[in-house]
Amino acid sequence: MRIPFLDLKTQYTSIRVEIAEAIQRVLDSTQYILGPEVAAFEESFASAHGASHCVATNNGTSALHLALWALGIKSGDEVILPVNTFIATAEAVLLCGATPIFVDHDNYYAIDAEEVERRITRRTRAIMAVHLYGQLADMPELSSIAKRNGLMLLEDAAQAHLASLDGKRSGAWGKATGFSFYPGKNLGAYGEAGAVLTEDPALAEKMRRIRDHGSENKYWHTIAGHNYRLEALQGAILNVKLKYLQSWTEARQHHAAEYAERLVGIPEISLPKVRDAAGHVYHLYVIQAKDRDKLREFLEKREISTGLHYPVPLHLQPCFRNLGYKEGAFPRAERAAGRILSLPMYPELTSEQIAFVADSIREFYATQGAKS
Repeated sequence: MRIPFLDLKTQYTSIRVEIAEAIQRVLDSTQYILGPEVAAFEESFASAHGASHCVATNNGTSALHLALWALGIKSGDEVILPVNTFIATAEAVLLCGATPIFVDHDNYYAIDAEEVERRITRRTRAIMAVHLYGQLADMPELSSIAKRNGLMLLEDAAQAHLASLDGKRSGAWGKATGFSFYPGKNLGAYGEAGAVLTEDPALAEKMRRIRDHGSENKYWHTIAGHNYRLEALQGAILNVKLKYLQSWTEARQHHAAEYAERLVGIPEISLPKVRDAAGHVYHLYVIQAKDRDKLREFLEKREISTGLHYPVPLHLQPCFRNLGYKEGAFPRAERAAGRILSLPMYPELTSEQIAFVADSIREFYATQGAKS
């Protein structure tokens, strides 16, 4: 049984008629950048998260940079963020000329709130919480820390569309929240796309201006900005897919429960932990596994594709050597990096496929035990 890590083709096939109609509508309009299709998506996506404003961008990295830029993050500032995240989180800080300050993760792979407080200095301006794998960070505690210290709290929700904690969805906690709609995300475009959510109307207006070369009216530039505009084709496609996001999310949650049931009792692996009152949306289903690389090779031979998110913490990346971190600085992230394994996870996954994955993992460890 061949099981891909992600099956975008099956999802596309189920909505191809609606997608074709949306694309044709854009082609007929000849309005290819921003426009009514993007505006409609912005309104719908904001509404889905209970937010007041959505500013669509050309990708998720731009969304994070745009938010930090508009909030005034600049050279000499420090932004605290988790060390176990995709590089885009830190890149957005660097693009503002600021310095990323890394901290280790908690038991849920999110930024450790206790360590955040210890890393605050007179230069700290903001905390960037990353909702990794589809589960929100400890936002109540991070909100309290930010308030006590006069800091801005931002969310990187690239993997957390519709995720929630204590009844509040991603985008409802921070000053601004960046999303990615990279094709493999829970809500994915057919190309690059991103967005920022905020409750601040003045901030939303400033971000709209920056994303369009600082322009308030055509050829009238009140500030120097950038080109972070979203293409109308992607806006139209995302608006079609957004209608299905809730049902796709529920399918992911069902699959996660089935994985947990089938994988329980294998001492060599650790299953994902879920916070109390958390609405985990399982962008990824990540286990920790003994002999991870051997297990991955075994699964690959059975045509089960897996992923690693992420195998090298940011402080050990060559591009961040100048920050002065050494191996051993963040022991939890370093240990997890050698054990994490992302199993196939997408709405179209079947019970038969999940059973085959789980049975294969169980068989691998049974075989390993017999050898030892």
